[in-house]
Amino acid sequence: MTHLVMAFFLVLFLPLQAVEWKIHRSDIYPGTIRQFAVHVTPGVDPQKPAALMVFQDGHAYVGGDFKAPAVVDELVKKRKLPPMVLVFVNPGVFAEELKGEPGWNLPKEAKSNRSVEYDTLSAQYVTMLEKEILPQVEKLQLLSKDPRQRAICGLSSGGICAFTAAWERADLFGKVMSHCGSFTNIRGGHVYPALVRQQPKRAIRVFLQDGRNDLDNQYGHWFLANQQMAAALKFRQYDSRFVIDDTSHGGKGGGKILAESLIWLWR
Repeated sequence: MTHLVMAFFLVLFLPLQAVEWKIHRSDIYPGTIRQFAVHVTPGVDPQKPAALMVFQDGHAYVGGDFKAPAVVDELVKKRKLPPMVLVFVNPGVFAEELKGEPGWNLPKEAKSNRSVEYDTLSAQYVTMLEKEILPQVEKLQLLSKDPRQRAICGLSSGGICAFTAAWERADLFGKVMSHCGSFTNIRGGHVYPALVRQQPKRAIRVFLQDGRNDLDNQYGHWFLANQQMAAALKFRQYDSRFVIDDTSHGGKGGGKILAESLIWLWR
């Protein structure tokens, strides 16, 4: 309990760190434009490949309930995490341009491609990361090619997206963090527990968080879906952890334990 309280106050009182958002127009998702940002923690050697962590719905992890740049920096300084590069990627939108600070609300004329990218069970999104986003990051800093030194994280549909990326390409990402992941039937994600139980085991480590008061709608019951995922991972003896709380859908539960969960994921 002491560690949980300390982790919560770490997020609560750390300052919000500004990041510079860049614009990317995708060929893999034709017609879409997205924002992404890069944060290099203290201790990264510019001459050596660095560890990597990619966050979906990047704007939600830069600030809000998570403040990931500040939290990770503190943990790196305390030698709880290796120095690493954080990449915050927002979902694509169909628009001519994107202005201002990123967030959940889009301009009226813009159409989000978030569900297509995040909820679809395919390698298309992780291929976009591999072929389009990460090469731009490597212009700034060399990245490790070891999947054990690469993590991917997301919230809600971003959570299932993170799992799909590692499931499809365990050679690219060996660590997964999902907060209230949408392992429901938005675009077929409800089949993952069965796939985990039946398909060849991937070399991935998985952290799941969800709250008892998460969504229950026409697509499924989020908390039950996450319990099924956790049970399937345990059955196949994956290196996994499932943290349950009383929160609803959103980042509050994951934000409170971000420091602790990062330490577990990167141990």
